[in-house]
Amino acid sequence: MVSLNRPLLTDPFSAESQEKPRRTPLRFGGGEPAARPYADAPRSPSVFLPALLASAMAAVMVTGVGYFGFMKSAGVVPGLEVKPTHDVLVAIKDLSRLELTEVQVEKVVDLADKQKLFGLIETEDAMLLVAAGSATVGVDLEKLGPSDVQWDEQSRTAKLRLPQPQVLSTRLDPDATYVYRRETGILAKRNEKLEARGRKEALQAVERAAAEPNVTERAKKQAERQLTSLLTQLGAKRVEISWKD
Repeated sequence: MVSLNRPLLTDPFSAESQEKPRRTPLRFGGGEPAARPYADAPRSPSVFLPALLASAMAAVMVTGVGYFGFMKSAGVVPGLEVKPTHDVLVAIKDLSRLELTEVQVEKVVDLADKQKLFGLIETEDAMLLVAAGSATVGVDLEKLGPSDVQWDEQSRTAKLRLPQPQVLSTRLDPDATYVYRRETGILAKRNEKLEARGRKEALQAVERAAAEPNVTERAKKQAERQLTSLLTQLGAKRVEISWKD
């Protein structure tokens, strides 16, 4: 009698049919085969996780260092964005100036804004500014009057009476001027005008250097050479230059 609980045919796609017999490792020299309880057990992914994380972190660090080195060599500051704005032309002015001498000055400005909290606790907002600037010394020809320029046709002599050389312009080099150190006390209030005050002090130092007597004398000699050469080419045989008090 055939039992109804057992299938007549074996399913070739069943789990029992697909299961392969395990190979028993051989042991040379006789005896029982060596037991390998871990041979067929699958390894957990957690075993390789620390190594994978370490490799990924190393790759990220190497890539970041290489990218930062490339950006630094290219002169690009990562994270700095300059948004475009409109340029406004305020005024146009015609100038009649004879630029003669330029001086270059470097200045270190040490500023400190002393503060008192509740009139008792002393604190400060300090800044060290490294500045580099230049000034142009010359003659403002707009100050020449009608009697300051004379021309004698017979002797072909030109007479000029020039104003004293003066500082025509001062400027700071934006690439060489920077805040070297800024220290604000814990209880101090940050003075937003401190850097502007430091730049003003640097400009005044540049202007003082340009107003030195030796710079003025050098500018006078340069003016006499340039004007004499120019008027001689225009036909003057003699050029007399004097200076106003």
